[in-house]
Amino acid sequence: MSKGLYNRPVMGLHSGNRIAVAVEPIINPHNLQILGWWCSLSQSKGRVVLLAEDVRQIMPAGLAVNDDTSLSPPEELVRHKEILDIKFQLTDKPVRTKRQKLGKVSDFSYNDGMFVQKLYVARPMTKIFSSQDTLLIDRSQILEVTDNYILVRDTEVPVAEEAVAPAGAIAAP
Repeated sequence: MSKGLYNRPVMGLHSGNRIAVAVEPIINPHNLQILGWWCSLSQSKGRVVLLAEDVRQIMPAGLAVNDDTSLSPPEELVRHKEILDIKFQLTDKPVRTKRQKLGKVSDFSYNDGMFVQKLYVARPMTKIFSSQDTLLIDRSQILEVTDNYILVRDTEVPVAEEAVAPAGAIAAP
């Protein structure tokens, strides 16, 4: 789940010490790939970026990298400037179909390739008393990701009027 991507220590394999804290993931909204993490250094106020490709291993104790050269100032990452400038937040993003609002993203899961696989959508209070208080949206159901919402495929199939017989149409024996 996504909670393991926030506020994780970044450990240097060469020194064996904590060199930063991975504060939050950087998610590319165009393909929902986790590009890396915004990190804070203990000795400075500025934020740096740890790219996912520089992480050697994700461990329970934190993210393992070779050393502090894996951390880069955002202005040095010209190739990723567009994504870094977006500052996309997946959690709390509204999710809707073309017909209705479904709720907001409360959590997400990801695979080994660092792609978001499933969205966990918390239903609004008005719909929470239904059979499901959390919807599970698969990556394949996502149609569009915008700054304001995530559009997903409508899975409800409307009943065709021809399929429903009027009550008077049933013949008596």
